Amino acid sequence: MAVKRGLGRGLNVAGKGIDSLIAPKASENTAGEEKDGNNKEKVSNKNTEIFMKVSDIEPNRQQPRKAFDEDALLELADSIRQYGVLSPILVQKNGDYYEIVAGERRWRAAKLAGLKEIPVIIREYSPQQVMEISLIENIQRENLNPIEEAQAFKRLLTEFGLKQDELAERVSKSRTAVTNSMRLLKLDERVQQMLIDGMISSGHARALLAVEDGELQYTMAKRVFDEKLSVRDVEKLMKGALKQQTNVPVKTKGPDLNFLYRDLEERMTGVMGTKVSIRQKADQKGKIEIAYHSGDELDRITEILLSAAAK
Repeated sequence: MAVKRGLGRGLNVAGKGIDSLIAPKASENTAGEEKDGNNKEKVSNKNTEIFMKVSDIEPNRQQPRKAFDEDALLELADSIRQYGVLSPILVQKNGDYYEIVAGERRWRAAKLAGLKEIPVIIREYSPQQVMEISLIENIQRENLNPIEEAQAFKRLLTEFGLKQDELAERVSKSRTAVTNSMRLLKLDERVQQMLIDGMISSGHARALLAVEDGELQYTMAKRVFDEKLSVRDVEKLMKGALKQQTNVPVKTKGPDLNFLYRDLEERMTGVMGTKVSIRQKADQKGKIEIAYHSGDELDRITEILLSAAAK
């Protein structure tokens, strides 16, 4: 069966393919030196794609992403019907079937489109490598909700022994971003579900972390949703609640909600492409510092600011 190329591109991180980030195991038997009855051709190169029956492929049950947008899948399926699958999915042998390492969304859409075969590349990876590839793919496409991402980070740290700075480098995020992400797992489970469902934002959720009492977190989260409160509104509410709830554990190191400013720093650093520091005072006044290291960099930053101001 000839399958046309179409939408559904593979991974690319900062101009590099996934294999430049996580290389296959040195001992791998590259996809192919044995002919599989389900394959259309004998494979002699680990980067050679083959066509495999969709029914012979199963998703990775340990992959970080659990929820898929049905409307987006249907749109991709329509595109695949018209153009085919542009990029092969990555799989590895697992018993009597092949397990998806990267490309589950394309596989699901191909099934919806009625394809019987799909292009694949077969590789062999360790459990840690599979987890890292799945996480990187989903982060690139912003497919994970905040809780799924935090759970994936935690698993890589606890099960595979990575340090936070190592993990941050692997997923192209800062150590602060990884830390802030995992802090969301300290939320009451009901609040976590509200975050998953899009009833509150990550900013709201981080503001609610100012207290450790789950019931208070949930009460405030419901109020956020019902009253359509801003993050700044939640900060004020949490400060007021802390004054009244003397039995609620409060973080005493640094200013209340200091982590919110760190999150803002992180986001602004990503936009500016250089370090941004927020120096806040007790009266909520402060200043923002943007670092630059050359005249050219100053010109670039100035252009970004002026362009934003002109909009």
